[in-house]
Amino acid sequence: MGEMLDVPEGPLRHGYTTGACATACAKAALLALIEQRVVEETTIWIPAGEWVTFQHHDVRYTASEAQAATIKDGGDDPDATHGAKIIATVTWSDKPGVEIDGGVGVGRVTKPGLPIPVGMAAINPVPRQMIQSTVGSVLSERDMERGVNVVISVPDGEEIAKKTLNGRLGILGGISILGTRGIVVPFSTSSYKASIAYAMSVAKAQGIQTIVLTTGGRSEKYAMKLFPELPDEAFIEMGDFVGFSAKQAKRVGMKEIRFVGMMGKFSKVAQGIMMVHAKSAPIDFSFIAKIARHVAVPEEKMEQILTANTANQVGDWMVEWGYPEFFHHLAVTCCEQVLDHIRGEMRIATHLTSLNGEYLGGAELES
Repeated sequence: MGEMLDVPEGPLRHGYTTGACATACAKAALLALIEQRVVEETTIWIPAGEWVTFQHHDVRYTASEAQAATIKDGGDDPDATHGAKIIATVTWSDKPGVEIDGGVGVGRVTKPGLPIPVGMAAINPVPRQMIQSTVGSVLSERDMERGVNVVISVPDGEEIAKKTLNGRLGILGGISILGTRGIVVPFSTSSYKASIAYAMSVAKAQGIQTIVLTTGGRSEKYAMKLFPELPDEAFIEMGDFVGFSAKQAKRVGMKEIRFVGMMGKFSKVAQGIMMVHAKSAPIDFSFIAKIARHVAVPEEKMEQILTANTANQVGDWMVEWGYPEFFHHLAVTCCEQVLDHIRGEMRIATHLTSLNGEYLGGAELES
């Protein structure tokens, strides 16, 4: 969940979620167990409404247990789990029905607020349902009444999880098995938005009422220094999704949002742009110049502002020229725009920092 990648030319290839991979592996392992043979490919139905075929390797079986693996392909939207090996191990059970659990590299839920109860493996409801119905139909096609245990594991899961927000969400020991449609649409924002929404729910379940939204890892480090009294769960990386995150915070009942970040992204928020990705909204230097005029920066400086390389460079000049009120005014405007976007009823603060983490100024508004 770092910076978005540059979009490659031409049509984008979509990939498949960890949930779809896990389901395909469960089917392959079950078939290997029933038929006592190596199953090299399976086809499963995914909620996006299509049949998809997966290739399997490391397929092994005995009379009582079988396993199959596949490599997750994220298509042209490579996330932290792209290229991960997903394994399903299937055993016969004395109990009827399909039991699903996580093995090595699949996280366990330790905090309330997620769609999975505390103590259970972090396999989300849709993947659980997919595994359940796929395994169920293989059994019913063969008129088999036997119970089955399915264990999903990801050998590198613990390592991969360090690149995700799982630790903050209280998912420990590995990755989550995710996916609502089975398909990863290239550069889809749904997984990022889902992790923001989960983080809000976890914070709410911890009794937190003030959250700190940052645009990235660096801003978050500065924010944690600014507000050492707040618990880790109060800090959420919103990326470019300013409007979405603010609305989620209001929806779960937060009382206060503190935004922390740098000039570039927040000069966009001050203009009412609530999705601040560089591709979708370039920096508007004439708007920045307007804020500078408002705080009486002399006209002869305007040409320099209008032809600046970056918004952060303008911030450095404001410090150098002695206009701290520029940052206050920009922050007030950000707060006003966010309050307008979410239709009020919250306290909003905006705090601006330089590239190397110096505090530039801020403001707070309530409605």
